[in-house]
Amino acid sequence: MSTAAPIATAAPAPAKAPPPAVPPARHPLLAPLREAAVAALVALAVAVPLVGFETVQGASGLVLRTRWSWVAIAVVSVFIGRLLLALLRPVRRQPRARKDAGPAARAFRDAARWLGPIAILLALALPLLPFADRYILDVSILVLTYIMLGWGLNIVVGLAGLLDLGYVAFYAVGAYSYGLLALNFDLSFWMCLPLAGMFAATFGMLLGFPVLRLRGDYLAIVTLGFGEMIRVILINWYKLTNGPNGLSGIPRPSFFGLPFATTPAGGGETFSSFFGIAYSPLHRVIFLYYLILVLALLTNLFTLRIRKLPVGRAWEGLREDEIACRSLGINPTNTKLTAFAIGAMFAGFAGSFFATRQGFVSPESFSFIESAIILAIVVLGGMGSQVGVVVAAIVLIGGPELVRQLEDFRMLAFGGLMVLIMIWRPRGLLAFRDPTIRLGPRRTAAPTGEHRG
Repeated sequence: MSTAAPIATAAPAPAKAPPPAVPPARHPLLAPLREAAVAALVALAVAVPLVGFETVQGASGLVLRTRWSWVAIAVVSVFIGRLLLALLRPVRRQPRARKDAGPAARAFRDAARWLGPIAILLALALPLLPFADRYILDVSILVLTYIMLGWGLNIVVGLAGLLDLGYVAFYAVGAYSYGLLALNFDLSFWMCLPLAGMFAATFGMLLGFPVLRLRGDYLAIVTLGFGEMIRVILINWYKLTNGPNGLSGIPRPSFFGLPFATTPAGGGETFSSFFGIAYSPLHRVIFLYYLILVLALLTNLFTLRIRKLPVGRAWEGLREDEIACRSLGINPTNTKLTAFAIGAMFAGFAGSFFATRQGFVSPESFSFIESAIILAIVVLGGMGSQVGVVVAAIVLIGGPELVRQLEDFRMLAFGGLMVLIMIWRPRGLLAFRDPTIRLGPRRTAAPTGEHRG
């Protein structure tokens, strides 16, 4: 008797879950507009108390006047600028193909060969140009002074990699050394100039000894404290430095003993009478311009030459890896001391020129803001770049003078320019620097068995 096999019944298919709801796509401009609107609201909150009200002198006293149009301009400018930055952000984040630095390096080196001499010729011919007046020469002297200071600090920060926030201390030592030597011992500028550099270099070595084991932020704090110590000493050592009153009556430099005056004090000839020309107060300004130009060019030449010497290569090696330098037998103590001393020496030279140009020095001229400006010149131009220091000094020192006609908006325009540079050139205007030593292909032996020289 056979039994029938059970009939298999198919299980009912599970019901399919409905697909997840797709959120509606947002417009690509919604996020940038929201970001720009938030920035505009913040700008409105800041601009109303700072820009929206102004006190003016009226007939009955001070009167409060509103400037809502200025507030509107500030808010609209912030909104448009933030919107453009938000729209350009995806484009900037796209990966870029890595380019070979060889052609760029060769192009930069070839351009520097003829741009440098042209810039020097233009600097030499500036006082002879028809538009060169007293104001332009004064601004040029100020820019050249900061260029020289930037090149000196570039040795410490750019080449040796030692962050120095008290560089203005050596600037002050050079200025006060020249003033005290010229007033108390009746020494000429040319005799005081090397002595001021020696005194500043000595102070640089004194600063270098305690900070040999410090790096980074700790080194910056110690150098900052050293700069403030020098300023406090200048204020409180009244018998030597005349305290906050400063040193006045500092003698001006002469042209090989020929004073720039209408009549000499003790008889003899003056600059104008010796050359048979009419007296002009512009002669002394032109002489000071060429003097600081020569000092700055000598600083640049010295820096370019010493970079190729063993001590210059040791600075760069110390900046990259101190442990590797120790393993190669380089003495970090002597290397750091030479960087501090040489950088301080050029600051002393610049300080002596500052004293003889002004005829008066006081502690207020050597505050921390001066160190910050010099360091900003080095960082903005690109650490280790000589040409970058020149460009940054022109932008930071000459830029505010060019926009002086903006009056109240002068520093605002200057700050906006700095923000744009930090956004688009975070490593400096000229971050590229030609390497000191190039490793070429290995030389092959000559057929005669001798190496080709």
